Amino acid sequence: MYIVGITGGTGAGKTSAVKALQGFGAHALDCDVIYHEILLSNKDMKDEIGASFSNVAVNGEINRRRLSEIVWNDPDSLTTLNAITHKYMDCEIDRRLESLEKSGVKITAIDAIALIESGQSKKCDVVIGVVAPQEKRLARIIQRDKLSDEQALKRIMAQQPESFFRENCEYILENLYSTEAEFESKCVEFFKRLLEK
Repeated sequence: MYIVGITGGTGAGKTSAVKALQGFGAHALDCDVIYHEILLSNKDMKDEIGASFSNVAVNGEINRRRLSEIVWNDPDSLTTLNAITHKYMDCEIDRRLESLEKSGVKITAIDAIALIESGQSKKCDVVIGVVAPQEKRLARIIQRDKLSDEQALKRIMAQQPESFFRENCEYILENLYSTEAEFESKCVEFFKRLLEK
């Protein structure tokens, strides 16, 4: 199974890149979605988060809004949360990759903002970074997540700068397009060339 890692900051356009790859028959593992799934189902992870952050665990469930307020306003708290969640995510991604390979899937994309920092990139045959100008990312995040300008900027500033992705990815997809459809079309062209190799 050929594993493609797709990473980049929030609002850069990873979803469009993943959609383009899915057009070639790829299965996608969205680490954000998987994180929210195991945040509901994994008692050990919930207990560890509850023990590390005061007032976020209520009757054994994590108050996601409260947790978000804490980690997006304090880099040390975000580091602590990532240290907890990455180990649980690692096991879950391994389990899903094994299942996909057994079922005969030929191409899988791992879509993750922290693909490199979490170590998930080591599972990938190729790592692709998606980057976009900050003002475009801000506009997308504000519209998509219904955040204020200040909240959106905090999320961007809490993540790796563009230079990190340029230094750590084999390929960069630069999203300078005015519409998602235009960018997705360019991604289709890119993946066609990549998969032909």
